[in-house]
Amino acid sequence: MGCQACREGAELPFDFTMAFQPIVDIAARTVFAYEALVRGVNGEGAGTVLAAVDADNRYAFDQACRVKAIELAAALGLPATGARLSINFMPAAVYRPENCLRTTVQTSNAVGMPLDRLMFEVTENEPVNDPAHLLGIFHEYRRRGFLAAIDDFGAGYAGLTLLAKFQPDILKIDMELTRDVANRPVSRTIVAAIVQVCQTLGVTVVAEGVETEDELATLRAMGITLFQGYLFGRPAFQALDKPVGL
Repeated sequence: MGCQACREGAELPFDFTMAFQPIVDIAARTVFAYEALVRGVNGEGAGTVLAAVDADNRYAFDQACRVKAIELAAALGLPATGARLSINFMPAAVYRPENCLRTTVQTSNAVGMPLDRLMFEVTENEPVNDPAHLLGIFHEYRRRGFLAAIDDFGAGYAGLTLLAKFQPDILKIDMELTRDVANRPVSRTIVAAIVQVCQTLGVTVVAEGVETEDELATLRAMGITLFQGYLFGRPAFQALDKPVGL
């Protein structure tokens, strides 16, 4: 059913494109990755596009997002930068991961995007109705050499349960925890605990939503070196902007 829906729904009833936001490595002073974020063709926000996604086209949309992100990033010269490309995915739109990745691999090979530069993020805000299915997706991604990431950690449904069952390569701490962290003792305690757990498990931490120098200094003191947020750069519409400060 899922594979058939993807094939038959290849022509979506709407168009979309991507913006790219940098994830910076402060220690190395380089761009670790650019995250591909869905946008309307005239710059409309992701919500406008996602509102048109339904049960009939979600398989095709998830596949189209991968293709669009890879093709556009390659056209913008991402492979030459040495950075990774981070792509969000919807677990419910991945029917059989080994099949769904065929087009991803074919597209990457066609445009010269090295497979080991791809990172796939699942948001913790999406309910995990079938943990075994999600774990199967993660394991297939890792088998293929992709990086796997949990996005928005600390703001959603799965939390430590998901982390206990699968240790991703990357864990992105949600902006609700990093916002004004310098002045919020409880948030500092929680973030520090997350960082300590990840260090023990060998999981790399990204701090999301960093907007101020105080937030950056506080999070760096906890041992975090990867950051994403307006302090370094907003999502750039169909462009790979150089981060501020690098």
